Parts: sequence; structure tokens; C-alpha cells
Amino acid sequence: MMRLFVAIPLPEQLTDRLALMAGGLDNARWVDPDNMHLTLRFLGELDGREAADVDAALGEIRVPAFDMELADIGSFGNGKKVNALWVGVEAPEPLTRLQTKVEQAVQRAGVEPERRKFRPHVTIARFKGPPGPKLGNFLHEHALFRSGPIHVDRFVLYSSKLTPKGPIYREEAVYPLEVEVSSEARSASA
Repeated sequence: MMRLFVAIPLPEQLTDRLALMAGGLDNARWVDPDNMHLTLRFLGELDGREAADVDAALGEIRVPAFDMELADIGSFGNGKKVNALWVGVEAPEPLTRLQTKVEQAVQRAGVEPERRKFRPHVTIARFKGPPGPKLGNFLHEHALFRSGPIHVDRFVLYSSKLTPKGPIYREEAVYPLEVEVSSEARSASA
């Protein structure tokens, strides 16, 4: 069995920048920059045949490459208990289209439908207890965060192995997005 998820990897320059935010919050376990990503779909535990079916279905997705931007910062939780700290994603229509196609592909491969609405974000910390009184200040201090444009030219099927020191992610398959050729480039090559 493999614990799998589908995600967009982030450029190292950006994850290093996000890692600079780490610190100052009680009970926070900061995500290693090498593990930062934008999850398109968590799949859970799949056996070898199910994983192969998912891989084949994901390989059929045809979506053009696109740009997106990380912006804003927030937390998941119900007010009393905060679970995670995240950086938001300005979700352009191409990101939503890619996530929809990923969802359709994994369902065709036999994975149960996702019941939660897609909320694009990058988790930067998880909490094992209350974050303490500094959370409000932290959110305010980073409220205007913007990454600048991020070019998305692929998505990845990752495996995740849980360890006491945190998860270890491994790329199992990479799926390139289509490169759009401008009309000028098409004319020049004709």
C-alpha cells in the first residue's frame, strides 16, 4: 500500500521565502521547505494496481501551463482549535480546471469522490496545541504577502511516508502541462 496525493510543486526560491516566516508561534510544527506544495487531491492508501490506474488516468490529462500567485495568509480551525497555518492561492481558472480534471481522472480510476470543496492553499505549519496569543499578530504581520507570478508547467503524483520526524515525500510520477505556442511562433515555423 502507498499513501498518495497529487500536487503542484513550488519553486525553491518561493519555498525558501515561505520558510523565512517560520518561528514565533507556540506549538507550531513548521513544514520543511522541501515538502511545501499545493495539494490538488489527497488519495490516501492505494495498492499497487490502484496506484497504476491512477497514474494512467492522470497521464491522460491535457491542460495548458499557467501562472498563479500565492497571496494572503490564514489558519484552518474552528476558533478554539487551530490546526494549520496556510498561505492562500489566487486561484485562476486554469488551476480550477486542472484540479477538476485531476478529480475526474482519479474517480475514473476508482478513487472515491472528494467530499470537501477545493480550497487551494500551501500549508506552512501544523499545530499540536494552541498557537498562543501571537497568532493574530503573525497573521496581521504577513497579511500582505504576495509571491509574484508562479509558472505552473507540471503536476506530480507523490507518495508520503509518515515518520516521527515528519512526512517524507517522493515523486512517483510527473505530468507535464501543455506548452501553448503563440500565433507568432506558429507563423514563424510555417
